[in-house]
Amino acid sequence: MNKHINKVAIIGSGIMGSGIACHFANIGVQVLLLDIVPRELNEKEKSKGLTMEDKAVRNRLVNDSLAAALKSKPSPIYHKQFAKRIVTGNLEDDIAKVSDVDWIIEVVVERLDIKKQVFENLEKHRTQGTLISSNTSGIPIQFMSEGRSDDFQAHFCGTHFFNPARYLKLFEIIPGPKTKPEVLDFLNGYGEKFLGKTAVVAKDTPAFIGNRIGIFSIMSLFHLVKELGMTVEEIDKLTGPVIGRPKSATFRTVDVVGLDTLVHVARGIHENCTDDERHNLFKLPGFIDTMVQNQWLGSKSGQGFYKKISGKDGKSEILTLDLDTMDYRSKKSAKFATLELTKTVDKVIDRFSILVDGKDKAGEFYRKSFGQIFAYVSHRIPEITDELYKIDDAMKAGFGWEHGPFQIWDAIGIEKGLEFIKSEGQQAADWVHQMLASGHKSFYTVKGGATYAYDIPSQSAKKVPGQDAFIILDNIRNSNEVFKNSGVVVEDLGDGILNVEFQSKMNTIGGDVIAGLNKAIDLAEKDFQGLVVGNQAANFSVGANIGMIFMMAVEQEYDELNLAIKLFQDTMMRMRYSAIPTISAPHGMTLGGGCELSLHADKVVAAAETYIGLVEFGVGVIPGGGGSKEMTLRASDTFRKNDVELNVLQEYFLTIGMAKVSTSAYEAYDLGVLQKGKDIVVVNKDRQIATAKAYAQLMAERGYTKPIPRKDVKVLGKQALGMFLVGTDSMEAGHYISEHDKKIANKLAYVMAGGDLSEASYVTEQYLLDLEREAFLSLCTERKTLERIQHMLKTGKPLRN
Repeated sequence: MNKHINKVAIIGSGIMGSGIACHFANIGVQVLLLDIVPRELNEKEKSKGLTMEDKAVRNRLVNDSLAAALKSKPSPIYHKQFAKRIVTGNLEDDIAKVSDVDWIIEVVVERLDIKKQVFENLEKHRTQGTLISSNTSGIPIQFMSEGRSDDFQAHFCGTHFFNPARYLKLFEIIPGPKTKPEVLDFLNGYGEKFLGKTAVVAKDTPAFIGNRIGIFSIMSLFHLVKELGMTVEEIDKLTGPVIGRPKSATFRTVDVVGLDTLVHVARGIHENCTDDERHNLFKLPGFIDTMVQNQWLGSKSGQGFYKKISGKDGKSEILTLDLDTMDYRSKKSAKFATLELTKTVDKVIDRFSILVDGKDKAGEFYRKSFGQIFAYVSHRIPEITDELYKIDDAMKAGFGWEHGPFQIWDAIGIEKGLEFIKSEGQQAADWVHQMLASGHKSFYTVKGGATYAYDIPSQSAKKVPGQDAFIILDNIRNSNEVFKNSGVVVEDLGDGILNVEFQSKMNTIGGDVIAGLNKAIDLAEKDFQGLVVGNQAANFSVGANIGMIFMMAVEQEYDELNLAIKLFQDTMMRMRYSAIPTISAPHGMTLGGGCELSLHADKVVAAAETYIGLVEFGVGVIPGGGGSKEMTLRASDTFRKNDVELNVLQEYFLTIGMAKVSTSAYEAYDLGVLQKGKDIVVVNKDRQIATAKAYAQLMAERGYTKPIPRKDVKVLGKQALGMFLVGTDSMEAGHYISEHDKKIANKLAYVMAGGDLSEASYVTEQYLLDLEREAFLSLCTERKTLERIQHMLKTGKPLRN
């Protein structure tokens, strides 16, 4: 199907509808967002003398919903300007406008009668061939299109986004009885390529794939918490980051999503899946019934499994629900010996075999919970899907799991997993035993850089489709390794392009990473055509190894620290002035030194979800790896005839001085960290390394020429320095900044002004680097800077002293 999506209509502007509208606006699509007309005037409208005929009244519901969404945190929109791509209206005055869109998405209340009525009205105005879909999370797709025309049914299906639509990647596509195969193929490709989603075609079964497995997992834990006599805190400790799941783990996640939402889906599965072998597990335990009756629904009602209160001293406290007494009490710490054994194991996938061998209650919990979910997912094939990898994809993309259940089962061992299943009084599906009997010892294998998953009908491993657009570093790391030390792995991506992948904790940049970067540039200049700096961890890099800086500063090893900072600077300059094109591929947290590396690459291919900035002020220093120099240079390049140059420079100064971090890659353009016309943004992070490689190839093929070091950076000298110093004085006098904040800001001012030159002058990059390094080192001699670094190392939070 050759189709272009230029304009979509979203019917229903609630939390989900507005979120979907914002995400289409994120990717440049025009959006028509419609909702019902209010039944009556509110008090504010009455006081203004408005009537039910006024447009502001008729569009009140949709406008209020969209405004609330745009104010929510985290934001559903990449950049506030993108909201202009959304036009609002109502279903009485504006429904005819759907004739002009390429795709209509219904997101109204989860009631079949209302949905069918909406579709009946839409069909009166819909143009033939227009895609139409429902965002239902559970109503059978086959029932919704009953009575509609053949063309409607041929272009109709379910397209289930997960909330929040910007951040959760799962995009379930559910065919109706008469949906054209080419419609499914188109939506599958569009979801992955343009929406940045993990698109999964599911069967039309209750709750589809993600919610069927996800709600089972949560309900299983609801029952286990009572069976094992555990607390809310203990379950959340065991089901959070230690096993590659969100920090909100289980009970906090339910509070955020809303207990009523979970109960609605669980009841739907219980009512509609009577043949499910674990049918009774979907019956709500007593404590959930009590919470629903008390309207303890989570964040939306002010209390759920957790409750925030203000103490007598004005400080807030988080209380926890005691599931035995159903009273709130102070939070208790949760500690397990088994978890201590995993602290030195960085890769989550390597922890599972340790966790299930635990001799304490944690080990027992993992054996039971994994045994239950392994059995359950095995029986869902072929009921909800024919392919096991789709279950893993759904759980990773929809629930934020780092690894899906079949991947975890592989990590533990299939035979061991079967033992856990048996211990729980359950049975795995027959196909698992048949798989083992046929000689297949794992669900997944990797061959030639591609992932293969076991295919049940053919009893063979088949290549997981859709990988051709991706480069999966986990799949090529061992076979394509060119160089490795404790900080990096350098891989051959093919076609003359190398990739350097950080391997340090949180991808911090220390001595081994710097050495690895230099080695990668050496290798690329000698035998290759280009270099990508990229990884597929949760974050690109949280910055320089401040622990190393702290130790050198405490020991007063200032010569060694000076050499270390100069090596960092020199390495960043090699990124800029190497003989081959260098591409940075940032994503997630890209802070401090990670940001500086991206500033010095020839090109940045950033994931849309990149939170990038120079945050060194938080630890009492200025950017010392070329960041202060580079922002001064970029300010100089931005100066235009008749500009008030001081104002331009001030914007770049404030970006560093306020430690600004973008909330998306698009915001990074505003900060001057990304450059329009040079750096690009990709919505699907899975495509990022492949896209970066393609740009490196293109630059090399077009005849890349090594840049010439800059000697024409315009600095403003005393004029700028005086302005900055007056500003920091007034900020301190107004108690907006501390004395030490002022000292750091003044050091930065000296660098970005180019020193106390008597007039505006042109200087070299090295001149600014020397100023920057001198300022950085002098701040490392300050007690309050060391206090800030130490506090960050201990707590992970900045100290304002």
